[in-house]
Amino acid sequence: MNRYVKPAAFLSAFFFLGGSAWAQSQIIQSQVIGAPPEASNMKLVGYSDLQARSAYQPTIHHQGDRWIAYVGHHGGTDEIPDPVNPMTGKAEPNGTSIIDVTDPAHPKYLRHIPGQEGKYEGGGAQMVRVCDGKQLPKGDPNAVYMLRTFGGEAHEIWNVADPVNPALITRIAGLKDTHKNWWECQTGIAFLVSGLPDWRTRRMTMIYDLSDPAHPVKIRDFGLPGQEPGATGAVPTEVHGPISAGPEGNRVYFGYGTDKGGFLQIVDRDKLLNGPKEPTPDNLRYPEISRMPMSAFNGAHTTFPMLKMPIAEFAKDKDGKDRDIVMIVDEEILNECAEPRQMVWFADVTVENRPMMISSYTAREASGGFCDRGGRFGAHSSNESMAPVFYKKMAFISYFNAGVRALDIRDPYHPTEVGYFIPAITAATDKRCVKIDGKDRCKVAIQTNNVETDERGYIYIVDRANTGLHILELTGPARAVAGLP
Repeated sequence: MNRYVKPAAFLSAFFFLGGSAWAQSQIIQSQVIGAPPEASNMKLVGYSDLQARSAYQPTIHHQGDRWIAYVGHHGGTDEIPDPVNPMTGKAEPNGTSIIDVTDPAHPKYLRHIPGQEGKYEGGGAQMVRVCDGKQLPKGDPNAVYMLRTFGGEAHEIWNVADPVNPALITRIAGLKDTHKNWWECQTGIAFLVSGLPDWRTRRMTMIYDLSDPAHPVKIRDFGLPGQEPGATGAVPTEVHGPISAGPEGNRVYFGYGTDKGGFLQIVDRDKLLNGPKEPTPDNLRYPEISRMPMSAFNGAHTTFPMLKMPIAEFAKDKDGKDRDIVMIVDEEILNECAEPRQMVWFADVTVENRPMMISSYTAREASGGFCDRGGRFGAHSSNESMAPVFYKKMAFISYFNAGVRALDIRDPYHPTEVGYFIPAITAATDKRCVKIDGKDRCKVAIQTNNVETDERGYIYIVDRANTGLHILELTGPARAVAGLP
């Protein structure tokens, strides 16, 4: 089922043969329906076609004696009608897929909850988070709550204790451009990326207390000075998403810019939640500890904190044995390498008011001729689980047509790729187009969009171009890096 391609052998043959002919043959082979996937130190365990829906965020939840995958979907496209849900026999706009992955080799599709009518990020229900009611301070202990976006116009909370029969509990509506959220299950605090009609930016952050999901309590709106209602002048770049270190870490890490002119913002969580709420410039600055600007070439899709990370190289140093690290992942936007490469960056934020970039990673274009395969090639997102199985040891980065890349990050000053998996295309895989002399040139291409892991050590990747959900595991040396048997 897997084809293992050694990067060194690939590059040697590539340059020996002059590159183009041999690389092109590899690209053609990988784009044939029924061809095996490309893999190194990773293998396919299980698969779900997700009803051929474009997928964004997967969240894997240990629910009683089962493991359930909740997958958010982008809206559809102009060319492809809404897929028919074979469980209902009806065409349904993309929403949320619920899959039982207790046996990862045989995932069982349980339910599709339709999302908003609409195309691309204007429809569907792309973002999903899950908290147990018994963990939330004021939740129903018998409930399991799923927070999702509804197209661009709302956030919804569903009770999915019975994942086959979910029930809508709450809707926070009247919004635009909702996107990548973060929900603290132990406190109920939620950071809801949204657009408000009176704010001057497409996306800012609404902060809610969702400790009782049936009765949401708004805490405040947050953004950058210049984005607030009534401001004048240039509008700062929009937020993409936050990740909170919770009350123990007392920090929230915001990423701005997505694919250009981005930066990391470090915020004092206590001051953010309990400081003055009116969105004046001074109040918006009050909780900020620092910002680290990035190049005009790069943005920040995901800002993943790894605090108190032991660095073996510094073990004998008097100070600095442990470092606070934030992994920043950009998002590639344009097809066929039509913009600067979006990558993975590692920032040392131990001295918070002077964060500094210490290293970077990119998948090598020449290892797969990725600029010629079609679709996007570049980073998009990382796994966000902080379960001990991989946390501070390995990171998994979705790389669109280069699949998912497994990184050894035990030394974040020198991150090293130790594996990858590029799914095979299927009959459902959608094309991606670029304009050439005013006409569309289209290629069918894998577009691995987002990735998540579970506490058992499985890796879940979903595809933006309708290819489905792939459940993976590490093999060989990559497995040893994570300390797996």
